[in-house]
Amino acid sequence: MAVWSSMDDIEIPQYFLCPISLQIMKDPVTAMTGITYDRESIEQWLLTAKDTTCPVTKQPLERDFVLTPNHTLRRLIQAWCAANATNGVDRIPTPKTPLDRTHVVKLIRDLGVAQLYLKTLQKMEALTRDNERNRNCMADAGAAKAIVLLIIKCFKENKTAGVEEGLRILHLIWSPTSEMKLLLKENYDFVDAVTWALGCETDNHVAVRSNAVLVLKNIVEVASPNLLERLKFEFLNRLIRTMREKISQAAMKAALYVLMEVCPWGRNKWQMIEAGAVFQLIEMELENPEKKITEIIFCLLGHLCSCADGRAQFLAHAGSMAMLSKRILRVSNTTDDRALHIIALISKFSGTNEVLMEMLRVGAVSKLCMVLQADCAKYLKEKAREILRLHSKVWNNSPCIAVYLLTRYAR
Repeated sequence: MAVWSSMDDIEIPQYFLCPISLQIMKDPVTAMTGITYDRESIEQWLLTAKDTTCPVTKQPLERDFVLTPNHTLRRLIQAWCAANATNGVDRIPTPKTPLDRTHVVKLIRDLGVAQLYLKTLQKMEALTRDNERNRNCMADAGAAKAIVLLIIKCFKENKTAGVEEGLRILHLIWSPTSEMKLLLKENYDFVDAVTWALGCETDNHVAVRSNAVLVLKNIVEVASPNLLERLKFEFLNRLIRTMREKISQAAMKAALYVLMEVCPWGRNKWQMIEAGAVFQLIEMELENPEKKITEIIFCLLGHLCSCADGRAQFLAHAGSMAMLSKRILRVSNTTDDRALHIIALISKFSGTNEVLMEMLRVGAVSKLCMVLQADCAKYLKEKAREILRLHSKVWNNSPCIAVYLLTRYAR
């Protein structure tokens, strides 16, 4: 039996097609039920299916059973593809031998050999980039621990060779398993090593810092409160400097996530302010980022403006209040909530006459009045009303707003 392809109506033998993907098999393997599948398709099936059954026969399969390569069928498919190459059929290369635990263990041993570790890292990186199966195999064999120890060693010996590859491999094979949590939840040496990597001045420093930030995001996901409370100023300072350099969108998001997670712990809030986080966050927001980033920025600014130094740094930026005003009622409820929270903090604790006049001049007061009329949550209206009442004597006589907006609601 055969099926017809849209490529010049080429007839493809039915047994060349994977029963799952219905595409020509590149690496046919036979399951214990006797059915042949393309390796990538059946491995993905086994990885994601709730019940590991054969897709065709519905017979149960063990998750760790061995898939047997069907070399005869692969050669037939390759020969058929070669014969039909002139009709637009792509040739199928001979698949690589699948990665197994024995191979990974050998690679891990080679990481400990000074003459071999760089080439070994490059091999491991190539394997992790290939497919999900390789990444899972690496993780199961304990590659993460070996990479962590290697990066710590590079840090202590001040050697940058291999750090980029190590960080990238670690990020690619990352999974919040109990073993990974145990490895990293209070690993102060590794946090110091990644902080060091953020400051490395090398030819590939952009790639190193980008991967370092992504790994830091993984770390804070499993870090213990003890570790988060004891972060050093250098950690936060280098992280914020990396944000300032705009090395990549992925790194920017990861850095914001890290700051959001560590901000409530210990002295991190004050250290972030000292490192210039408020100014940097405002500068990022002025570039009109995507909605999710704006929400994180406003949440962080809300945390940082809860102390006097944070508010002072916020008000010292010439565009801060105008930016805040512009975002209200334009992004999301989360942004509105945090924006009104920041305005309330500034109005209550830093509301000098100069600041109040600035709020009036850039339209922040008018925006508060708009919140009273907008279709938004009741508590947001109440927040806006409280702010307007607080300084009604200053703002009431201004031509910038209609006085009735301050008086039409019952007090």
